[in-house]
Amino acid sequence: MASTGTDPARKQRADSLRNQTALLEAAAAAFIASGVNAPVRDIAARAGVGVGTIYRHFPTRADLIVAVYRHQVEACAEAGPVLLAQSATPHAALASWIHLFVDFLVTKHGLAEAMRSDDAAFQTLHAYFLDRLVPVCADLLAAASAAGEIVPDMNPLVLMQGIGNLCIGADNPAYDARLMVDVVIAGLRVH
Repeated sequence: MASTGTDPARKQRADSLRNQTALLEAAAAAFIASGVNAPVRDIAARAGVGVGTIYRHFPTRADLIVAVYRHQVEACAEAGPVLLAQSATPHAALASWIHLFVDFLVTKHGLAEAMRSDDAAFQTLHAYFLDRLVPVCADLLAAASAAGEIVPDMNPLVLMQGIGNLCIGADNPAYDARLMVDVVIAGLRVH
């Protein structure tokens, strides 16, 4: 029998992956706008899928929250090496990555309430965050330091904690966390 060149199982997996990604991005946006208790029907509408699709991928709200968090951590982690390869300088890559990290932190504040709960699903997320993002920040800092663009020996975890602290008031329209983060980025430069 001749092959038609398409594999129905592969197409279904690709569709499923696309739906899952759309769901995670829609859920993240809904969590920012309305908190982690945003109605499932709103998330489904944002993603352009039915409510049943959400429950097929994420049987509980905790499953969805964990998946959103992990998806955002992965996007931030994967961006580091790409930025380093594509940016004009290591400092430019570091600055771009820090801004992505800020975007992640602002979104994470929408998840903070859930993360403080006693739900076992959330127990390992902070360690996952550190395990994935601290090495990426360390690599970016090392490259910028080796290029002589920033002060040497900056601790990546300390930098990330400082950036996190600057983002705490990001939901206040009178506070510009990005401006404060830009001050930190400029302060890293060797003068």
